[in-house]
Amino acid sequence: MTKRVLITGVSSGIGLAQARLFLENGYAVYGVDKSDKPDLSGNFYFLQRDISKELTLAALSDFVPSVDILCNTAGILDAYKPLLDVTDIALETVFQTNFFANVRLTRHYLEKMVIARSGIIINMCSIASFMAGGGGVAYTASKHALAGFTRQLALDYARAGIQVFGIAPGAVKTAMTQADFEPEGLAQWVADETPIGRWLEPEEIADLTLYLASGKASAMQGEIIKMDGGWSLK
Repeated sequence: MTKRVLITGVSSGIGLAQARLFLENGYAVYGVDKSDKPDLSGNFYFLQRDISKELTLAALSDFVPSVDILCNTAGILDAYKPLLDVTDIALETVFQTNFFANVRLTRHYLEKMVIARSGIIINMCSIASFMAGGGGVAYTASKHALAGFTRQLALDYARAGIQVFGIAPGAVKTAMTQADFEPEGLAQWVADETPIGRWLEPEEIADLTLYLASGKASAMQGEIIKMDGGWSLK
């Protein structure tokens, strides 16, 4: 049977690269994004929704009742703001998208995965899941929370046949980081400070995602794999 993969944040960046690669490898791809439908063909299905809104779950039940692979990829940045510059609303918005939406989506599909005793969940963490400086207080705190969620989920459901992974990218060229490439942006500084001397491409993150989803990593569980060009080595 064709395996079904659900990808959030599918309209651009890492999510779009993941969708293209899964489609090229014969998967049925279900994508969710609050932006417009991406230019993808083949066995691709799209739902335009904001995952931070709880009502999205009801729409997802009709859209794709169960999945084999869940890629919680969507996320937002916070302009690197420290606590005294962040409003309660801004803090809550970042957590709703980067953490609570992932928890709700995972819980929604996990029950059927447990019944099937099969399923793979891949959470898009960040180097900000391990250290400060990858974002502001809201982003860093939300990604730390997501890392903890990933590890505990992996421990709790390993014997139920569910594999859980995290991917922790460093600086990736996406629409989310476009501001860094504008005049006076941080793009060159980031490249210079990264040991491999460049930004990562979304396709590189997609390659790792496909490997984790393929079943070839069956001896791994709960790992949050850094793909940061060596940034975290410093």
